Amino acid sequence: MNGPFHAGELTAQELAGVGTPGATGIRPSMPDQHRDFFALLPYLFIATVGDDGWPVATVLTGLPGFVRSPDPTTLTVAARPRADEPGAELFAAGRPFGALGLDFATRRRNRANGRISAAGEEGLTLRVLQSFGNCPQYIQTRAVETGPASVAPAEAIAFPTPEALAQIARADTMFVATHAGGDGGGDNGGVDISHRGGLPGFVKVAGEVLIVPDFRGNRFFNTLGNLMLDPRAALLFVDFETGDLLHLQGRAEIDWAPPADGWPEGVQRRWRFTVERAWRRPAALLLRWTFGDYSPTTLATAAWNAAPAPVA
Repeated sequence: MNGPFHAGELTAQELAGVGTPGATGIRPSMPDQHRDFFALLPYLFIATVGDDGWPVATVLTGLPGFVRSPDPTTLTVAARPRADEPGAELFAAGRPFGALGLDFATRRRNRANGRISAAGEEGLTLRVLQSFGNCPQYIQTRAVETGPASVAPAEAIAFPTPEALAQIARADTMFVATHAGGDGGGDNGGVDISHRGGLPGFVKVAGEVLIVPDFRGNRFFNTLGNLMLDPRAALLFVDFETGDLLHLQGRAEIDWAPPADGWPEGVQRRWRFTVERAWRRPAALLLRWTFGDYSPTTLATAAWNAAPAPVA
């Protein structure tokens, strides 16, 4: 480890030509403003990894306050994944986690990585080993309210299906979980869950391959750095109007060099994700969101959507 960055992140930073950024905001514990922020949220995006190395990603929900921080290195979550969703059994004591708190109303987001110290019927206890905030770029504003949830179990699907393709085509937001592999993540556990945003259709599909643009970000390269060490990833798409969830697992390959005609304006690189497993969970969430507006940085990415779909 070089400070808070592992070998994969350092390699990604070098390939991107950005150098190693300052990391004064990356801490081994949560500041009070992050602790208070998590307690305001009615949802939490969270990921872990199985013994076989495959990441899983989900979103937990509850009344505001279902996530609490009794001290600067602990989060308690009064919820856990449903038993019938993919990877639910992996959220167990001793496993690494990555968590993302994101307030769509304010575009504020904070991350926490570490280890699950306890898991039971009452929920999860998370030991935080790394904490940092993220910028508000590419986050669309939304207002949240409660809604009805289905109790139907997750349905394994043979991707691509018309329903899955339609959900991806509508999406202006997705979440990606990755793992540094082995002990590559060092002290923070190596699991990360990140947000990606763009105009609807920013994730393009060619057969079983999703093509994802990489826009300008915080230069930490947590996601792409993990993919440098282990190409396996889990994607989570949320339909904010219906509460539908789409879970995908597959392998990613990063295109660092631009094509002969260059990248569309705003794109710095792209990655291609080949789907190997997929599940749909219609109306799985107790929450619904009403769209507000696009982030200014999202509006600046229109050239990517307008460009022809690349060949996988």
